[in-house]
Amino acid sequence: MCASGAVTRSTLRQQIADALRDEVLAGRLLPGREFTVKQIAEQYGVSATPVREALFDLSAQGLLESDQHRGFRVHQFTVADYRAMVEARALVMDGVLRGVFHDPAPERRTDYRDALVSVRRRAEEAARAARCGDLDILIGYDLRFWRELGGLISNGYISDFLHRLRIQAWVFAVPYLRGDAALRDWLWNGHVELVAAITHRDREALRAAIDGYNSHALSWADRLADPGPAAGDAWGRP
Repeated sequence: MCASGAVTRSTLRQQIADALRDEVLAGRLLPGREFTVKQIAEQYGVSATPVREALFDLSAQGLLESDQHRGFRVHQFTVADYRAMVEARALVMDGVLRGVFHDPAPERRTDYRDALVSVRRRAEEAARAARCGDLDILIGYDLRFWRELGGLISNGYISDFLHRLRIQAWVFAVPYLRGDAALRDWLWNGHVELVAAITHRDREALRAAIDGYNSHALSWADRLADPGPAAGDAWGRP
C-alpha cells in the first residue's frame, strides 16, 4: 500500500506540473501572471501538497518565479534571454553533432533504427504543422522531435538540458507568435531535412540544417528587438 501511495502522489505532482506547463506553452498563462498554491489546488480539485511540489518543480525549470508573500509568477523571459538560449543550444549541439558520428555504423543496431523511424515521424508532423501555421500542434511535436533526437546520442544529461532550453524558448516565443500575422514565415520547418542528414550520415548537410535552425531563431530575435513601425502594434517590446 505504501508503495502504491507514493506512486500516486508522484504521478499527481507530475500531472499538475505537466498541465501547468502546457497552459504556459499554450499562452493561457502569460508571462507575469501570478497565482497561489491555493488557487491552483482549487482549480484542479486536489490538496495543496502536490500542487506546491509541482510549482517548485516548474520554478526549478526556470518557468516560474517563487515569491514568499505573493505565491508564484510565470517567468518573463527577455529577447536577451532568448538569444542566450539559442547560443547555449548551439554550443551544446556542436558537441552533439560530433557525437552522432562516433559510432561507425549505428544503423546496425535495432534500437537506433527504431528510434530513427520514430524521430522521422515526429519530424514530418512537426514540419507539416509549421507549414500550416498550427502553433499548438507544432509545439508538441517539436518538443517530442528534439527529445527523441537527443535520445540518439544516449546522453541523458545533454538531452535534458536541451529539452529544458527548448521549453523555455517556446514559453518566450508563444505570446509573440500568436500575435504575428506572418506566423508561418517564422516557424522553422527543417525537421525532415535534419533527420535525412543524420540518416545518410551527411556531416555537411547536418551542419547546414543546424546552422539554419539557429540562424532562423536569431533572425526572429532581431525582428523582435527592432520590429519597425509596421510591426510595432502586433509585436510590441518584451
